[in-house]
Amino acid sequence: MDAYDEDPRGPQGPDGPAGTRLPEEPAEPPEPPAPAPRTGVAALSPRYQIGAAVALAVVAVAACVHLLMVFLSLAPANTVTKQHGKAIEEWVYPEFEQNWKLFAPNPLQQNIAVQVRAEVRMRDGGLRTTGWTDLSAQDGAAIDGNPVPSHTQQNELRRAWDFFAATHGTDNRPVGPRGSLSEQYLRRIVVMRLYRDDPTSREGVIQRVQVRSSTTNVQPPPWSRERVSDKPAYRLLPWWSLTSDEAAGGVR
Repeated sequence: MDAYDEDPRGPQGPDGPAGTRLPEEPAEPPEPPAPAPRTGVAALSPRYQIGAAVALAVVAVAACVHLLMVFLSLAPANTVTKQHGKAIEEWVYPEFEQNWKLFAPNPLQQNIAVQVRAEVRMRDGGLRTTGWTDLSAQDGAAIDGNPVPSHTQQNELRRAWDFFAATHGTDNRPVGPRGSLSEQYLRRIVVMRLYRDDPTSREGVIQRVQVRSSTTNVQPPPWSRERVSDKPAYRLLPWWSLTSDEAAGGVR
């Protein structure tokens, strides 16, 4: 008799002879993982999702319109610019003006400072004329040592003066249709700065302002034989009367 044969006299299992393996019960299926929480726009309700989509579409359309306007302002004269030139200029100038100087730089050889003085109506009814305030020097002090100076400190006043000089002759009279716009732009900037930084202007109401530029040649290096004058040359503009909203601080 084989030693591995089952002994019929051996103990019997509950459902069969000894040694018989019962089938295992099937394991319960694992529970499905919980869905990940929604984030971003997907977490919003349908109403807010529609609002976000509309806002995104508006921003995209505005960006496309802006890029198109800037492109047309730089492009050579064509049918579109001839028919809609005024609308393009009103959109671009003066805040978004572009030029090609990045690709053909001409280093400045002069330091140009913009200065202003004001005629202020004081609370007692008297008129007081302030001294000259060097706005360019204020911007230079704010930029000096500042690793991240603002675009306003670097370019607002400088570009406003460049815009004025490009649209006016040496007699300070406008030479193009944008002359009055450049005057208004420069005047509003200096009035805003006076109300913000000049103590006399803050105590009263500005009636008139006068702007001048001070141009000083950049001195050549010590090894150069070139000699240039170091005396400033001034360009004095006429007094400008303020409109009612400017005098009341509407540009602050």
